[in-house]
Amino acid sequence: MLNSANAAFAETLTAQGIAVSPAAPGYLEEPRGLYKGAPTFVATPRSTAEVAQIVTACAAARVGLVPFGGGTGLVSGQIVTDGPDPLILSLEEMTEIRGVWAEEDTLVAEAGATLAEVQAKAEEVGCLFPLSYASQGTARIGGGLSVNSGGLNVLRYGMARDLCLGIEAVLPSGEVLHGLKRLRKDNTGYDLRHLLIGAEGTLGVITAAALKLSPRPAEIATAFFAVPSPAAALTLLSMCRDQVGEAVSAFELIPAQSFEFLRETHPDLHLPFDDFPPWSVLTEIGMGPGSAPEDRMATIFEDAFEAGIALDGRIAQSGQQRDAFWAMRETIPEANRRIGAVASHDISLPLSEVPGFIDEAKKAIRNILPCRINAFGHLGDGNLHYNIFAPSGEDRAAYRPLSGNITRLVHDMVTARGGSFSAEHGVGRAKAGELVRLGDPAKLAAMRAIKSALDPLGIMNPGAVLG
Repeated sequence: MLNSANAAFAETLTAQGIAVSPAAPGYLEEPRGLYKGAPTFVATPRSTAEVAQIVTACAAARVGLVPFGGGTGLVSGQIVTDGPDPLILSLEEMTEIRGVWAEEDTLVAEAGATLAEVQAKAEEVGCLFPLSYASQGTARIGGGLSVNSGGLNVLRYGMARDLCLGIEAVLPSGEVLHGLKRLRKDNTGYDLRHLLIGAEGTLGVITAAALKLSPRPAEIATAFFAVPSPAAALTLLSMCRDQVGEAVSAFELIPAQSFEFLRETHPDLHLPFDDFPPWSVLTEIGMGPGSAPEDRMATIFEDAFEAGIALDGRIAQSGQQRDAFWAMRETIPEANRRIGAVASHDISLPLSEVPGFIDEAKKAIRNILPCRINAFGHLGDGNLHYNIFAPSGEDRAAYRPLSGNITRLVHDMVTARGGSFSAEHGVGRAKAGELVRLGDPAKLAAMRAIKSALDPLGIMNPGAVLG
């Protein structure tokens, strides 16, 4: 039932010409259905000026405000699960590509543009916007920057933060930060762009961004390698870099469990191996014209096979097969969702710590429950999606009470190895407690001081990140 006070506030915004309506279910539930918000209202501004109007009104009325991008976040950053009902501010109407400068490798997009729309616009001018992940058709640029999203190509091109040159945003005071400079160098004081990126809407609302494009690789080679272990996969990564340097754009680790889940949930999907190897790597290299990356990939396989690092391999023979390889990789999260995890983790580790963690964590968790483990992800940058499932044929509901203990154990082991319990999904509300438990006290004190200085009323995404 809608809160009457919020209804009255919504009417005041409507009177100012702002589009406000009761929030549809899609605004109140995240993709996995784990977090749900109470009924409230959603405002859909059409310009930065309207965003400023909304923020100013929220500050005056002491109404909490939750910026909403594509709703694809997995840590309840966009869903308020308790406390006073906030106003949701959706950027979905602000989708304009304000300009493209191919000679500068630069594009300016409003926060509501989807990642796929930005990629397509870059391609129109012969450029590449390399940020890429499964939800790119619905994930929006503002949301991606707010959580500093990662994805498949971080190894070569970096996180969302590394692809942003400038930010336009509305601060909690209602003031507009005009920071859309298309500059690689600008040492004029504090770089507020980096303060807002990754802040998950707790310090302001990103309304537009100047994004860095890259040249499109003229020739691409994509391959699956079967490997005996994560340690062998890391050796293969070194071999790839020895051969082609920074041309390695993606390096994904996939266990046999991923293939088994895909076969169970997507039986029509063509898988690269008939007999699933214990581990496999999906890698891609992109190079200039005439560089014959397929030949380089074949040489890498030959050297790896002779060294006992590769057990088998498949090199994509066409663009269609390459797309099929990546479609399979991008279907793993959906397969996980259909199976239903007991506990899910987005973690990162120093590369040399990954094999030891995988071995240690498996033993420790199986002392708690006889589980299936699907540890896959972006090995090239140390990011694993480490997911725990009930034994085959058993209902995960019976094991859900163990979820908190498992997550605490995983996060403790990751932290002990110098890693992070949040690699690319953010903190949101789901991990705010873990940030307090495991975060550096000096960092937390500085974050709270910044939050207090910029948002003294605490209206921006209340409860997210710092709790």
